[in-house]
Amino acid sequence: MHGLTRNDIEDAARQVYQVMPATAQYAWPLLAERLGCMVWVKHENHTPTGAFKVRGGITFMHWLKCTHPRVRGVVSATRGNHGQSLALAARALGLRALIVVPRGNSVEKNNAMRGFGAELVECGRDFDEAREEAARLAVAQDLYLVPPYHRELVRGVATYGLELFNAVPDLDTVYVPIGCGSGVCAVIAARDALGLKTEVVGVVSSEAAAAKLSFESGQLQETATAKTFADGMAVRKPIPEALAIYSAGAARLLAVSDEEVAHAMLVYYTDTHNLAEGAGAAALAALMQERNSQQGKTVAVILSGANLDRSVYARILADPRHH
Repeated sequence: MHGLTRNDIEDAARQVYQVMPATAQYAWPLLAERLGCMVWVKHENHTPTGAFKVRGGITFMHWLKCTHPRVRGVVSATRGNHGQSLALAARALGLRALIVVPRGNSVEKNNAMRGFGAELVECGRDFDEAREEAARLAVAQDLYLVPPYHRELVRGVATYGLELFNAVPDLDTVYVPIGCGSGVCAVIAARDALGLKTEVVGVVSSEAAAAKLSFESGQLQETATAKTFADGMAVRKPIPEALAIYSAGAARLLAVSDEEVAHAMLVYYTDTHNLAEGAGAAALAALMQERNSQQGKTVAVILSGANLDRSVYARILADPRHH
């Protein structure tokens, strides 16, 4: 366990707030009307990179600079949001950021990473293969390999948990999407550091359900593919350290289909006029699945990011099934 204290997370917040302000959490009335419970949305779609990952990038780079002062640059694999956050944080410290993405990755996320100063390499059929290439490049080019999951990433990300729980301490349930697990582990860490009783529910894609299978069977399971358009959740195998934390700290894990996610993206637009990428809408999709058991409660959903290609969104908006 990371055993993050309130102090650890407040320290992280001081670093994060040098780069960005706290994000808002709003209780949207139309969501409450639709779902029969008070729904707080944590707006991680409103960070400088349009996703929650930037918080972990900031704290990780500070840690790296302190513990490895000679480091010249970093390399990591991503489908987009982690890469943007590392590029932004690396550039601020004058470090090189080499980012590996799978072939056919989101064009707009790739452009955003370049905009923040990343050098991009396209390699592999999916995130897990891109990770292997990143490990090879770390050795070949003498760069620090940033893992998709690390205590310092979790410490930074836990700052959004701290903001949410400080604003709404009486939450019954909070829904969090799971990719590699930094988000759900950070929410668990913040809840535990504040001594709250809120249930944390992790959300995976039904097309990439390895975390849920592992959680329910008690052992690490892998899926052969992760073919979901919710690229933040498109992971074939869980990270063992993260799995240990959400296995102990989450109440349950839910799987949502691409269709449920697409519907939740439209609900975000209609009820709040916010843009949510696939993984960003997954938590709301999960709440919609559990609406009967959440009647009258106070719940939160993490809108974890808004980095969605225009063509994908246009297709979802035009699909008559979601109206």
